[in-house]
Amino acid sequence: MSDATDNDQTRVGLDRQIDRLEGRRASREEARAAGDLRSQKIRSSAEKLLTRTTSGAIYAIVTLACVFAGPLTTTLLVTAEAWLCCSEFFRICRMGGRMPNDALGLAAALLFPAAAYFHGLVACALLVLLLLVACSCWYVFTPRANIADVSVTAFGPLYTSLAFASLILIRKVDPGLTGALVTLGVMFSIWANDVFAYLVGSAVGSHKLAPRISPNKSVEGFVGGLVGTVLVWVLLALFVIENLDIPLAVLFGLVVGAISVFGDLFESRLKRGVGVKDSGNILPGHGGLLDRSDSMLFGGTTALFLLFLGGLL
Repeated sequence: MSDATDNDQTRVGLDRQIDRLEGRRASREEARAAGDLRSQKIRSSAEKLLTRTTSGAIYAIVTLACVFAGPLTTTLLVTAEAWLCCSEFFRICRMGGRMPNDALGLAAALLFPAAAYFHGLVACALLVLLLLVACSCWYVFTPRANIADVSVTAFGPLYTSLAFASLILIRKVDPGLTGALVTLGVMFSIWANDVFAYLVGSAVGSHKLAPRISPNKSVEGFVGGLVGTVLVWVLLALFVIENLDIPLAVLFGLVVGAISVFGDLFESRLKRGVGVKDSGNILPGHGGLLDRSDSMLFGGTTALFLLFLGGLL
């Protein structure tokens, strides 16, 4: 009798253990299906980091190779990037209910870098006029077109391609090593702004810079980004640009850094207006090319005019 009782108790204990194991397994299955397991999160983070790092490294290597190779390869790279950025901009516009004329806008996006390479600012100014005339003709002779569609058609290539052409104008001043270093210095100063802003903002950021547009940006990160930009410009003054003194380099760094941030915020506002996170998916882990170039468009153009007005180009 005692043995039977012991067997019953053992069986009950085993059944309870089995029920607990099955319940735990069931809860883990739910978590696994939702992707909430710790191992899944670690693996997902590692995969995203690897993807982001790989695509970023490829982008950086291609950029370095083209800029060092000379003005022509820089122009070819900028032409491809400008066309893609303009295409992504038009995609965002269409999501917002606008109907840009892709043929006009994308054609202009291809022509602005070529104009900058062959004939400089004068050709770019002439192309701006031709673009405005072409958009006006389209508006006059196309009943379905409205002024908003015309506006985004003209603005798209101006915002992306004409602004991107500033890097070509900087690079072509000196086809040799110095020109490459100045161009890359301008680009690195803007990239440094992003990196320093992220590091400082992640560590001590507490005051939101523009919470309705970009909730992750902080005032502390903004200041950190300016420091990063200034550091690169000081290095340019010390080792690359002979006639650039330190105070002027600091001023250039502050102006380029601040305006490049507004370039980032401008593109963030565009995306938030249509409810998308990325402008595209051409760069795995980074989003669209416009996402990676928004700061460069404003910052590069600013650097061009500062160097020109400072008598350094």
